[in-house]
Amino acid sequence: MKAHWNILQKTAALGAAIAVSAAAAGCRSASGATAEPTKPERLSIAAVVAESRPISRYLRVTGSLLADEQAEVSAETSGRVVATPVERGTRVAAGALLVRVSASETSAQLQEADANAAQIEARLGLAPGQAFDPRRVPDVMNAKASLEWAEAEFGRIGSLLEQKVVSQSEYDQRRAQVEAARQQYQMAQNVAVQSYRSLEAARARVALARKSAGDTEIRAPFAGIVSERLVSIGDYVTRGTRVATVVRVDPIRVELTVPEQSVSLVRVGQPVRLTVDAYPGQEFSARVRFVSPSVRADQRALTVEAIAPNADGRLKPGLFATASIEQPTPAPALLVPATALETVSGTNHIFVVKGDKVEDRVVTTGERVGTGVEITSGLSRGDVVASDPKGRLADGTLVRAR
Repeated sequence: MKAHWNILQKTAALGAAIAVSAAAAGCRSASGATAEPTKPERLSIAAVVAESRPISRYLRVTGSLLADEQAEVSAETSGRVVATPVERGTRVAAGALLVRVSASETSAQLQEADANAAQIEARLGLAPGQAFDPRRVPDVMNAKASLEWAEAEFGRIGSLLEQKVVSQSEYDQRRAQVEAARQQYQMAQNVAVQSYRSLEAARARVALARKSAGDTEIRAPFAGIVSERLVSIGDYVTRGTRVATVVRVDPIRVELTVPEQSVSLVRVGQPVRLTVDAYPGQEFSARVRFVSPSVRADQRALTVEAIAPNADGRLKPGLFATASIEQPTPAPALLVPATALETVSGTNHIFVVKGDKVEDRVVTTGERVGTGVEITSGLSRGDVVASDPKGRLADGTLVRAR
């Protein structure tokens, strides 16, 4: 039993010695070995060179959209409204009927005026379309005939007086008759002229009555859209009563305000690009049509008007607009792809490649030209920039440009 116990002790001691030896060997191996250093991986990026080339410049101003034409259509005669064939939003052609007023009273006035004019024409013996000649008026022709008869009788009496056939008193009587006939002829001519002037006045009243009859049909002054209809059937209107509003919005006008320091940059005919909040991201084309000859003293600004096509009617009068007026002479600009920009908290960043690293630069931008953007500060011509960082880069990132 004692011998067995001694064998177990020797076996355990031997195992412990082997374990200690193995551990020591492992420690020596671990302490004597040196690890290989790991090289950092470089990102492969696309890079472009910032280039300078001339681009169109724009003057940015603001303004409002206005209808090309707007008319507050009013009644020209009094009467009861009997028809309203249009509603709000109705597209109308020039001369289209908007409102009809009862024509019974105006028709009666026209008939009366026609009758008065016809009466005077009959008195003057005028046929329709015939020119006035006072010598052809019946009363004048009768007076002339009487004068000619009196002159003939006076001539005959003069011959008889030379022959001592008639007395001097009878001769004097015939002479007085000739003078009276001559006065009657002159008076008949004057009366005929006065009657013709009365006829002209009667014809004027006929024209007025005919106009009043025509004014019972209130029509659109131009092609456009009815924005308001202010009367209904049964309403009584008088001269000057507003009945409808018609607007024309194709083309549409843009009234812009240009600061006085930029007055020299605006000319008639310049192209204009418009944007409105109602259609974000969309641009509309226009062209400068009018430049005010004077600056408004209260605003120290110049009023400029542009005209824009609006066939689809999307642009509405009253909308606020931002306009970019193209300048006639292009100017050089430093351009990079718009994808090279990264915006963080409202600040624009660009990563410039310097050897095998990138440098983060804060830049300011100007015009956008197609897929490119102008850099006004923070970058130099010839700098190599990451064209599409996609949020992978930071200042000092190792890169491999391709």
